[in-house]
Amino acid sequence: MNITIIGTGYVGLVTGACFSEMGSQVTCVDVDEQKIENLRKGIIPIYEPGLDKLVVQNYQEGLLKFTTSIKDACQDCSVFFIAVGTPPDEDGSADLQYVLKAAREIGCNINDYAIIVNKSTVPVGTADCVKNAINEELYKREVNIEFDVVSNPEFLKEGAAVEDFLKPDRVIIGADSPKAVKIMQRIYAPFSRNRDKIILMNVRDAEMTKYTANAMLATKISFMNEIANICERLGVDVENVRKGIGSDSRIGYSFIYPGCGYGGSCFPKDVKALIHTSRNSGFEPKLLISVEQRNIMQKKVMSDKIKKRFGDDLSHYTFGVLGLSFKPGTDDLREAPSIMLINELINSGATIRAYDPVAMKQAQKEFPIVISNKNNKIELCEDKYDALNQCDALVLMTEWKAFRQLNFKILSKVMKQKIIFDGRNLYDPEEVMEYGFEYHGVGREQIKSYDRFNPNI
Repeated sequence: MNITIIGTGYVGLVTGACFSEMGSQVTCVDVDEQKIENLRKGIIPIYEPGLDKLVVQNYQEGLLKFTTSIKDACQDCSVFFIAVGTPPDEDGSADLQYVLKAAREIGCNINDYAIIVNKSTVPVGTADCVKNAINEELYKREVNIEFDVVSNPEFLKEGAAVEDFLKPDRVIIGADSPKAVKIMQRIYAPFSRNRDKIILMNVRDAEMTKYTANAMLATKISFMNEIANICERLGVDVENVRKGIGSDSRIGYSFIYPGCGYGGSCFPKDVKALIHTSRNSGFEPKLLISVEQRNIMQKKVMSDKIKKRFGDDLSHYTFGVLGLSFKPGTDDLREAPSIMLINELINSGATIRAYDPVAMKQAQKEFPIVISNKNNKIELCEDKYDALNQCDALVLMTEWKAFRQLNFKILSKVMKQKIIFDGRNLYDPEEVMEYGFEYHGVGREQIKSYDRFNPNI
């Protein structure tokens, strides 16, 4: 099976590498010449465990190719996956210009029956727009070529994308053509050997399924953060509440960890896009609006706690920030809570020392933009203990495994003040306080070491 992937970003590169791993001949296309040249050299533009090995190995075996020319990729290819970015517009809607540009280029170059697969996260009705864009180009060429547009949304977790693609929970295929369905089933057959993981539906249903999945997960996070804020004001430990409700099989433990808000390239963008789509259809999505608003407010929780403890003027304080990526397992800083935190603290005069296990290169690009000309107020450090040297407080923003077992004896020596702001509830307050540290978590602000044993509390 010859497959063309248009776009070598996060989704496109993972998709291309995994298809080639299963024996398909894959050509990845991107307009960025430097990125294509780097990929040919084995230089991967993103951090994703296991991806570099797949790319290098399959490129060397000739199963994975890289080019800047869709025209070249169209030779002997009948399946085109569009995996380009759909950034949010100012009104929150998904910007489809790159999707439609790819569709037009396909229309300019196909000569035989083709399947165009929307892999990008796109709003309901995008398949119709893609179809119209291709038809316009075919009309200009004065040719009549049969093609089908299919929706095949991705459900990849950053940090586990390769594993998710190779061993998917489900494969959603939205198609209105039996011919297209048959070919898509053949493409995904290697991923469904132990059981049939393919779920068939029409195109619009598949487009909606992707947005609904991300909105549901975002809702669980915002709901638990809402509960955490209530718990904090009632003197309740939200972590015990989380364990209590998570044990209910109807609820489960996934995505109910309270913290400092969600980020990344999917949840914030997709919730906004679904709100916009809903409003355009004449329905006011009050729940989704609340999910987004809670997340925006939640990203300020840690800076608010810090200002409550130290005051609004932070010019005499230094804070060590551990974790910059929006979640563990990735170097992605898009919409990361750490960005808002650092912004808030620097704008209040604070000095920042920061460290992340894999996102330091991205941080060098991101933070000078975020904090304008005040980048002299932030230092990116070599390791976690270096980041905490002479700091007035530790602020944990990403729950990397490397941060789970800190040596509190070392912290006691290197830190100026023994204060911890735990934005992910990673640490046991009792253990932290045994070492003489002051502890501030999310939804557990009133915790004292004797609370759970004192019937009068």
